[in-house]
Amino acid sequence: MYAIVEIAGQQFKVSKDLKVYVHRLTNEEGSKVSFDKVLLLDDNGSITLGAPAIEGASVEAKVLQHLKGDKVIIFKKKRRKGYKKRNGHRQYLTQILIEGISATGGKKSTPKKEEAPKAEATVKVEKAPKAEKLVEVVEEKAPKAAKASKTGDDLVIIEGIGPKAAEALVAGGIDTFAKLAATSAEAVKEILDASTNKVQHLDPTTWAQQAQLAADGKMDELKKLQDELNGGKAV
Repeated sequence: MYAIVEIAGQQFKVSKDLKVYVHRLTNEEGSKVSFDKVLLLDDNGSITLGAPAIEGASVEAKVLQHLKGDKVIIFKKKRRKGYKKRNGHRQYLTQILIEGISATGGKKSTPKKEEAPKAEATVKVEKAPKAEKLVEVVEEKAPKAAKASKTGDDLVIIEGIGPKAAEALVAGGIDTFAKLAATSAEAVKEILDASTNKVQHLDPTTWAQQAQLAADGKMDELKKLQDELNGGKAV
C-alpha cells in the first residue's frame, strides 16, 4: 500500500516504514505528525483518488531529525562593472519516518454498479450512454494525471547535487533516484557539460551509488556514505 501525499508544498510517494527528507517542519524531533492532504491511495491495486485530497485519509509520521542539505554556492558577476558576489546556501530539511497510512474516506476510481440505473433515470435518456463513457474516460485517465503531477525525487539529497545540477538532470530526463542510479557517470557528465547552468565543474562519480541507496530507502547507509565524501567526491 502506498500514497501520494503533499508535505510542505512537495508531493511524495510514501509507504509504511519509508524515510523521507522534506522541507523543514516546525515539529520537534521525536514528535508525531499527521498529513491529511492525501491525493492518491493504492491499496493492493484498489485506487482511490482525491478531488483534490481524499477526505478522511491521512499519513502518520514521526520526526526523526532536523538537518541541513549540501552547501550550494551562488556566484554573481557583471562584466566590466567590477561587481562580484559570492554566497552560500544550505537548505533546511527534516527527516521523517512514515509510520502508517489511513485509507478511510474518498471515492473509488472504478464506477459503482448501482450508479448505472441513475444514469438511465436522467431526463435526457438518449445522452446517458455518452455521460457514462465520459465518466469512464475521465476515471481511466485520472491515475495518469496523478502520476504526471508528481515532481519526481528530490535529487538535492545526493551530496554534490545542488538546485542547478538537479535542474540540469531533470532537463536531461533524470528526475528520480532510480534513473540516476542506472545512468553512468560519463552520461551524467555529458548532461552537465551540455547545461547552461554552469555545473560543468561537478564530479558525478559517486552520484549513482548514492542514488541507489536513496532509491532503496537506505537513508542511514546513505548518510554514512555522505559523511565520508567531500562535496560528492570520495576523499
